[in-house]
Amino acid sequence: MISSLDTSRIAIIGPGRLGTSFAYKFGRDNKRVTLYYHDADICRTINRDHLNPKHLTEDLARRLGGMDKVPRLSSKVHATNDLERVIEDNDFIFLSITMNRLPELLNYLKPLIEKKVGDTCLISPIKGLSSDEITKELITPSQLINNNLYNLKHKYEVVCIGGPFFDMDITLGNPVCVTVAGNKRTANIIREELIRFNRRELNSYYNFDIVGVEACGSLKNIIANIKGVTDSLDLGDSIPGTIFARSGVEIRSLSKLLGGSFQAFHSQAGVGDMYVTLSSVASKNYRYGNYFYELYSGNPIETHLKVLERIDGTPEGPNTIRNVHKYLEKKNMYSPLFHCAYKIFNDVGHKKDIAEQIIQACQFDKRTKEFIGPMSRILYRILPNLWYRRHKGLMSNMEM
Repeated sequence: MISSLDTSRIAIIGPGRLGTSFAYKFGRDNKRVTLYYHDADICRTINRDHLNPKHLTEDLARRLGGMDKVPRLSSKVHATNDLERVIEDNDFIFLSITMNRLPELLNYLKPLIEKKVGDTCLISPIKGLSSDEITKELITPSQLINNNLYNLKHKYEVVCIGGPFFDMDITLGNPVCVTVAGNKRTANIIREELIRFNRRELNSYYNFDIVGVEACGSLKNIIANIKGVTDSLDLGDSIPGTIFARSGVEIRSLSKLLGGSFQAFHSQAGVGDMYVTLSSVASKNYRYGNYFYELYSGNPIETHLKVLERIDGTPEGPNTIRNVHKYLEKKNMYSPLFHCAYKIFNDVGHKKDIAEQIIQACQFDKRTKEFIGPMSRILYRILPNLWYRRHKGLMSNMEM
């Protein structure tokens, strides 16, 4: 399968901020890029002006000092609303959509991939976690894709693109290094043939742990939401370090339960991606937390909608924490920061109580050790779905 894939062209489904930024990048590399969007008028505008009228362009104009300074998309970038032609003509499909839209898209893709003459590589930069409709378990984007396309596993492969990266840097050709995870041979083709044309702009590392990379990329957005709120409070300069460190405990544990390994968190797709997402105003999820506290009315749904009006693009953290919370409740899993995030962004309450919720999550953790004991290491390896700190019950106070 792998050797027959055409690397001279690539399709991008969903020209939001990230999809548009990669269209700039691949266009600079002289690739033929097809942008799929369902709205024919938007497609005509992109093809006429070589700019995205909905996303990224206004921010580029503000940053660069005027619309006349905004770079145009390459003439090799073409937008269309013909999804069937997109799948038939391209072997590499870049899925630039949100996690909650992925199931609907897969329903459209399945018959198209099935009748396609050649094979397909699905490239997923998607950051989010979902609840499986049948098992009710928490799953990553690649797991959702594989579950939906199980009968076509001989026709496709899925590869994950992990951080750290921001769409503005990719658009402008600033130095960015991404993580590529999945089947090693296919991942290396993507690294060598699609990403590595100008290593000073975009380069990559390989990681075998696709589930761990996806879990880290999704869960750090929740912590970025909390960090955005924290930086709006008068809590001093020290507590962000505790938030960063303690969130690592919860991300590693949950990543392991989802089928990943502990090592993913210690890679650039883990701590590297989390560092920039928690510390930069370029992060949609960090800004979401800032705006949420600023606009908080006591009604989280109303506040959420007001915040979205200020942000170009969709912050992934709010939807992810709702799915994670359902999973934690089902598993009786002890995760103080994730529990704190759910309460802040979903429970009706008073603005004055938010600071106390963050302090409680950071300062009053039932865990007292900063390491995983030798017995816990063994039990995590043997019984990953059973051995973790419980919120209530006999195992809630055990530390080994």
